[in-house]
Amino acid sequence: MYGPQNPDCDLVHAEKYRGENESFREAANRWSGFLQDGHEHYMAFRELSIDQRFMPPGRVQAGAGSLKNVTLYNCFVMASIHDSFTDGPSQAELDMLKPGMHAPLSIMDTAKNAAITMRQGGGVGYDISTLRPSGDIIRGVQSTTDGPLAFAPIYNAVCQATSSAGNRRGAQMLVMRIDHPDIEAFIRAKQVSDDSIPWEFRPLRGFNMSVAITDKFMECLASGKPFPLQFGGNVYREVDPHALWDMIMRGTFDWAEPGVLFIDQINRMNNLYYCETIAATNPCGEQPLPPYGACLLGSFNWVKYLRKDADGKYWFDQDQLEEDIPHVVRAMDNVIDRSRYPLPQQRLEAQRKRRMGLGHTGVANALEAMGLPYGSPEFLTKQDEIMSFITNKCYQASAALAGEKGSFPLYDEDRYMAGEFIDSLWDETKDLIRKFGIRNSHLTSVAPTGTISFTADNISSGIEPVLDYEQSRRVIIPGGHRIVTVPDYGAAHLGVYGKTVMSGEITAAEHIGVLCTAQMSIDSACSKTVNVPTNTSFEDFKNIYMMAFENGAKGCTTYRPAGKYDEPIQSSKKELKAEHDEIASNSDADICGWDANTGQRTGSCAED
Repeated sequence: MYGPQNPDCDLVHAEKYRGENESFREAANRWSGFLQDGHEHYMAFRELSIDQRFMPPGRVQAGAGSLKNVTLYNCFVMASIHDSFTDGPSQAELDMLKPGMHAPLSIMDTAKNAAITMRQGGGVGYDISTLRPSGDIIRGVQSTTDGPLAFAPIYNAVCQATSSAGNRRGAQMLVMRIDHPDIEAFIRAKQVSDDSIPWEFRPLRGFNMSVAITDKFMECLASGKPFPLQFGGNVYREVDPHALWDMIMRGTFDWAEPGVLFIDQINRMNNLYYCETIAATNPCGEQPLPPYGACLLGSFNWVKYLRKDADGKYWFDQDQLEEDIPHVVRAMDNVIDRSRYPLPQQRLEAQRKRRMGLGHTGVANALEAMGLPYGSPEFLTKQDEIMSFITNKCYQASAALAGEKGSFPLYDEDRYMAGEFIDSLWDETKDLIRKFGIRNSHLTSVAPTGTISFTADNISSGIEPVLDYEQSRRVIIPGGHRIVTVPDYGAAHLGVYGKTVMSGEITAAEHIGVLCTAQMSIDSACSKTVNVPTNTSFEDFKNIYMMAFENGAKGCTTYRPAGKYDEPIQSSKKELKAEHDEIASNSDADICGWDANTGQRTGSCAED
């Protein structure tokens, strides 16, 4: 039996990813043919695609081999924003750029490029820390600036006005460094005290927002020393780091935003630390990217590697996984050269580094079927074993591919091999890289996978726990939509009804354990939401972020029900409330914000 077996899951797949009257098998034939490297590779990749052992990202499933003028990439980070409304950098500023760096763009040119990118189906991330703080003098017009947040509504409006490929609204991430003088205004930007303002009219609704936390801030937080807010080398004022941290924590405790990125950890662990600096991420946070960087996602479906022994117990088939991985790496590497790109700079960036983000889904279903409760020590041990295996086999496959096709153009053996993440790989993996080079600078990521997981008969999303034994969502049908209720894959297919740990039963420490265990085997980042009970104390809540930082996470996102935000979806465990059907739905995966049914961020990457 191939493809989604539940008719409602198949209906969503058809609506999101297939052409008119195209069957699932025909769609898999289409994208496999587009990405093939010869008949043998085509047959192998087609077979694992049809079986849904590996699920290419939604953009690839929908666009590869089709006649649509769309990109096969989910998300991008925009160029560095030059501190000017319409003017680009001066010649002197251009002369200061390091080799290989892209020139920054003005505020309005950035908006234009964002519109072009979202129009083709890509979500976008921005770092607005490069814009001068409010009150600074604009000498050219003898006036003062209102600061970066005065320009954020421009990008927000572009997002809301742009209907991207598949009639999905654009998704965006807005990032500001914690040392920017306007950080307090940034933290409060989406907090609205007037409950009468409808959700769709709330400010900056088209963004997820995250603060880029530096090591220096965390050091000041630990020591209690004043923390300087600065711009352009000038310190504007010093603040109490505890007060600033509490402001961020209170914002996400009450409003579910801003998220937190540990930006120095991101750059320290970056395989390309020697030729790029990362300041922002894609909308869901699993891909920290340089200017014009693009995220190419895809997920191994763990439940498809479960086998039963003679006693009826499940075990994980790593031999099949090892056989599949080279075909997946080869096919996804071909996306880089065969995809359309909204902007030529994005193509150049992708082809110089050839990064991808192969990830995981169905993790909770698979390991709980093996008798390992979510977040337990036994769960984490097995999770680490399988993820480390996948990562090393992906790197080995990329090294072998480099021996055939060449390494990515910016590969520098000595500096690449000196990277902290590369040093953590198996010795045999590092030996192969030294022998052949490496085709792809990065290979792993964990995306939310909301929609593609649903189309695989509702497996547990990414590395998230199971929400409930059955879930309701809206699906689009001719002439409108309807609500469908679909059982969890583990309950319907693996016989784990009554044995699964539900999301609301998992402690924050267990959530963080799963996140940080995954991060050890991931060269980019992980999208993971720490769901916490409504009655969690503020002090316990703050400790979640400290645990994440101390255990090597590159970011942290939490969700606490009954906050002050007006959620785009309201639901019980069993059904969506009808009065909100016209605002959003779980199947849309296109609204930057929160999905109250899953307690996870939504955005273009939530589709994959």
